[in-house]
Amino acid sequence: MQMLNLTGANGVSEIYIETDLLSHAGQMIADVFSPSRVHIVTDSTVAPLYLAQLEQQFTLPVTSTIIPAGEEHKRLSTVEGIYHDLLAAGMTRKDLIIALGGGVVGDITGFAAATFLRGVSLCQIPTTLLAQVDSSVGGKTGVDLAEGKNLVGAFYQPRLVLIDPEVLKTLPDATFADGMAEVVKYGYIANPEILDMVSQPEYQEQIDDIIYECVKIKRDVVAIDEHDTGLRMILNFGHTIGHAAEKLGNYTELTHGQAVAIGMVAAMRLSAMRGNADLTAPLITLLQKIGLPTELTYDREAIFGALLSDKKKFGSTVNFILVREPGRAEITPIEAETLHEYILKL
Repeated sequence: MQMLNLTGANGVSEIYIETDLLSHAGQMIADVFSPSRVHIVTDSTVAPLYLAQLEQQFTLPVTSTIIPAGEEHKRLSTVEGIYHDLLAAGMTRKDLIIALGGGVVGDITGFAAATFLRGVSLCQIPTTLLAQVDSSVGGKTGVDLAEGKNLVGAFYQPRLVLIDPEVLKTLPDATFADGMAEVVKYGYIANPEILDMVSQPEYQEQIDDIIYECVKIKRDVVAIDEHDTGLRMILNFGHTIGHAAEKLGNYTELTHGQAVAIGMVAAMRLSAMRGNADLTAPLITLLQKIGLPTELTYDREAIFGALLSDKKKFGSTVNFILVREPGRAEITPIEAETLHEYILKL
């Protein structure tokens, strides 16, 4: 078992990575929390696979909410439904909410936990690679609005994160590839050894170590900048144009990982336009090997328009994450007018 600690504004997150951890998650949760009841939030994809297995590990009352799977359901209306279920279950501030699922479930459940009764203890049990390496760690929670992605949310650290790489074996190949986009991101912004691991033909055999290295990077970054005002912005490599593409596709045409992959390639091209070394070709080769898209197919004017509603926009500038060399990224504010010229050339 590998373990990491992350100290945040609302306490310490304990993060555990262990194969087959889900089989004894209940005991690990009992060692950390002392609730009188537990409420599990999961989705329609994960519930048939793991909900009963987790529920039966508790001797105290357990209730659940099963939300529809998909980014298009990451809405305030879904959160309201969770609130009603929590009230019906008699949940109090001393009880525990568990997020069992991928990134959407984690984001929605984290936001519900942060805001229900002004804060209820949270445990994240991520079941996709994307959630395990990225979204379950660091305390970013939230939902989408029609105007853009993650525009409503809160910083709320889970007290416990339980990562079981064994559950990845039930993922469809496309969903696994989706998470690999975030893995590649970590390699380019902080640790090129991750890129070396992913380049190996049998890289999936090293997935435990890959997850650990990604989580360690995120832990270190969040420990310095929990509220995303400085260094933490480097975690947005590929996400600026990626989020715009997701929005234009109504959150159904592209998965988050596919959008990030396309966004990373676009950011590399944009970086080269600004006179930096062109790292686009090796990135495209790696992403295509994994099975991820690399080309931006949406109208460039529409992409620019979507960018202007992104929360990374500050006044007349947009913060872009540009990679100078594998393992070194920089936050680069770009004037909107200049950015418009770049986007039209992508």
